[in-house]
Amino acid sequence: MKIAILGDIHANLDALLTVVEVLQRENVDAWVQVGDIVGYGPEPSACIDVVRELGCVTCLGNHDAAVLGRLDTSYFNTVARAAVHWTAPQLRPADREFLNELQLVVQRDEFTAVHGTLHMPEKFGYVLSVVEALESFEHQQTPLCFVGHSHVPAMYLRREESPRDIHVVPHSEAEISYRGFDRLLMNVGSVGQPRDEDPRAAYGIVDTDLQIASIRRVHYDIESVQHKIREAGLPEVLANRLALGV
Repeated sequence: MKIAILGDIHANLDALLTVVEVLQRENVDAWVQVGDIVGYGPEPSACIDVVRELGCVTCLGNHDAAVLGRLDTSYFNTVARAAVHWTAPQLRPADREFLNELQLVVQRDEFTAVHGTLHMPEKFGYVLSVVEALESFEHQQTPLCFVGHSHVPAMYLRREESPRDIHVVPHSEAEISYRGFDRLLMNVGSVGQPRDEDPRAAYGIVDTDLQIASIRRVHYDIESVQHKIREAGLPEVLANRLALGV
């Protein structure tokens, strides 16, 4: 089975469509989206439509929860909070219904999807190091787990015989074999707002037959999104950061 993984989209339709076009050439069998379809960007409804049309296995992100009023935004920074307040009234009833049905953790036979961490998914914590990866591995019941939230790509691998000896692949782009490992925790970065100083959209592919996991990058029309952000009246910093990948 070939699985396509979409990280945080954040209402960036230009980036999303570019990534989807590339992935559709790969003849993938399943699509996964790890939350935060909305927030920050200018086209939330259109991005929800794409995720629905692809039939993505999707979990709830913190921005998705926030626009529904299900998450207190007091811990959000000023810019993130402004984007939530802009996004909420833009959503159609069908968008709200779709987001409301998303679960914090979604598990299938081969993989699990969660926005933040598996050990406390409702807290939307970040997997930023081996420490958080170890905590999530304790709750991971499937060979693969896909996470998002940090917007920074990384892969963590564990062997059953040495569960605390974690192998880390902290690269912006990477292709690895996970053969011989019993668990892979994979953060594919962000489709719509990368924060690893690489402005290209990030996405992932896993081939479960070959046991190969890949994080890939692709250029998209950043200037088009920047124009839409400014036209929408969203904070200027949201346009500027896209070109910097921060």
